[in-house]
Amino acid sequence: MSLRIGVDTGGTFTDICAFDEQTARVHVRKVSSTPDDPGRAIVQGVTEILDQIGDREIGEVAYFAHGTTVGTNALLTGRGALTGLITTRGFRDLLELGRGRRPAMYDPQVDKPEPHVPRHLRKEVTERLRHTGVVETPLNEDDVRLAVRELREEGVASIAVCLLYSYLDATHEKRIAEIIAEEFPGVYVSLSSDVLPEFREYERLSTVVTNSYVGPVVANYLSRLRGVLADQGLRAIPHVTQSNGGVIPFRTAESMPVRLVLSGPSTGVVGAAQICSAAGFPDIITFDMGGTSSDISLVQEGKPKVTAGMELDGRPVRSPMLDIHTVGAGGGSLAWIDSGNHLRVGPQSAGAFPGPACYGNGDGAAVTDANVVLRMLNPEYLLNGQMKIDREASVAAVRRLAEPLGLSVEETALGILRVVTANMARAIRVVSVQRGYDPRDYALVPFGGAGPLHASRLARELGMRRIVVPEIPGAQSALGLLMTDVKTDFMRTHIAPVAEAGSVAIDAIFAELTENADEWFVEEEVSEEGRAAVRRMDLRYRGQNFELAVEIPEGYSFTASGVTPIVELFHEAHERVYGYRSEDAQIEAVTFRLEASGSAPRFDVREDEVTENTADAARVDLRSSCFDPAVGFVDTPVYDRALLTPGDVIEGPAIVEQMDTTTVLLPGDHCRVDSYRNLIIEIGAQS
Repeated sequence: MSLRIGVDTGGTFTDICAFDEQTARVHVRKVSSTPDDPGRAIVQGVTEILDQIGDREIGEVAYFAHGTTVGTNALLTGRGALTGLITTRGFRDLLELGRGRRPAMYDPQVDKPEPHVPRHLRKEVTERLRHTGVVETPLNEDDVRLAVRELREEGVASIAVCLLYSYLDATHEKRIAEIIAEEFPGVYVSLSSDVLPEFREYERLSTVVTNSYVGPVVANYLSRLRGVLADQGLRAIPHVTQSNGGVIPFRTAESMPVRLVLSGPSTGVVGAAQICSAAGFPDIITFDMGGTSSDISLVQEGKPKVTAGMELDGRPVRSPMLDIHTVGAGGGSLAWIDSGNHLRVGPQSAGAFPGPACYGNGDGAAVTDANVVLRMLNPEYLLNGQMKIDREASVAAVRRLAEPLGLSVEETALGILRVVTANMARAIRVVSVQRGYDPRDYALVPFGGAGPLHASRLARELGMRRIVVPEIPGAQSALGLLMTDVKTDFMRTHIAPVAEAGSVAIDAIFAELTENADEWFVEEEVSEEGRAAVRRMDLRYRGQNFELAVEIPEGYSFTASGVTPIVELFHEAHERVYGYRSEDAQIEAVTFRLEASGSAPRFDVREDEVTENTADAARVDLRSSCFDPAVGFVDTPVYDRALLTPGDVIEGPAIVEQMDTTTVLLPGDHCRVDSYRNLIIEIGAQS
């Protein structure tokens, strides 16, 4: 078996990337996503890519990994399972009360999101732990049995269990799980002590409810896909990517679907970090623009930034994940005119169907249509001829917006691109400027089907000077699935001043987490030499309500070296994010974390010899394109990226086409192909 396959399911396309070890070649295939059953597009894509490689069988696949948005879509569309909740008496309304904040401080009309569990399905039981973990009131098992029977009669498909302070002692929650198995066998169960053993009751409650709400949906999907792939002849254990950028087997993910919230975009960041680090660009901002949205992340010194959670549709989800910010700006984002007669773009999307007007099924003007009108995109076909394009449909769709605005079709198309660029620039500032990082110090790395198409405009908007376009940007997330590790996270909350916690006690806590990781390594059959671990501490100044994560250097011993160097790392992080440090303030440790990873079979980037050349041999067309309506359409050289070789140089304006995407160089841009076949674009003067 010598094939490795990564599959990334997006809102518009499903990307399949296969690495053939026999030939050391990477093969890419794109098929339209099937939102009603994502697995159908996966099977179709895998079948087509095996045919594309030539006379290969799925039984030859040694490694299969998948990035999915099934769980995220279930959350955003409200199509999760009917869920019940069992919690400590007096706490069932915490799910609605939350933190007592309005979603928008100055808008009293905005409603909070509806809880995933309606009030009549939230059951209270008698039990109580103190904040020290000491049992104050024993668990009343009769209460539990009554609650479970009532939920069974209501027909719930899933039950979440979240008891007060259970992260300190999970005994009561585990007993409730045993009773549920007796009274309601087969129902999906999530325990907060398993899903999120951390303090902050509301966030822990929201997260375990989220896990239960999407659990049956994700578990059924992965189980069904696992069966279909097995029927097709797949013998390898299929893996799915997590929000933290690692992969886990389908069976493991079925019990912890909340860790898949960012399953889709995370591996694109991991792959881009490795590719760019090898090429000499360890500090990057990734920009993954697909058909429906754009995902932004910052990588420093070759390491993606990690966060402990996010807010999704107004609800907190706490789970270790890459720090990715998403905005509704993709190739399928629809342009529209608001009540003030201003041009707007997104977040509504044409999706996979009907898609942009140029696809021939709809009449809404999408970002893709604007690029077709201006001839940034091929006006006849995409995907090397797999998809025909109707430019006249794009012109007609944009004209319907141009007339009420009093603009020409070209001016309106350029306006659409400017608006969507501004939307994406705001998203980049969230992960850079608002975190204390200057985007001008980073290279922009665009991928996704539409990323390289808009990268030069976006870089100009942000004052960035360099762009790195990977060799296979349109399927970067699928390729990233072949470049990531098996990974999971362990955590323990222990709130204490750092000095009082003591070096020996801190080492003891991490030793306990390391034991948990060692057990996981054995379960996942990770070899001794393939094991790795990253330790972090969540720290804060005493009196603060939120923490900053500080990574502990590899091999660091608190017993031997004390806490002073780690305290200094926290001061530096606090000053970078908030602009000041408090040297005399007491520092508290809150949560201790350990990220365990095991090396998986991977695709490694290759380096070729560089020879200084012009790119004339790769020039395949001369297209009349419009970069400025005041100038009009100008003849623009078009290059076939497959024909470019390391050392080739291209001057903008120019267009570089490949099967999975199109890269646009604006006037003044300078591009060279490096030894890793990346396009290194130096941005020209502002225009």
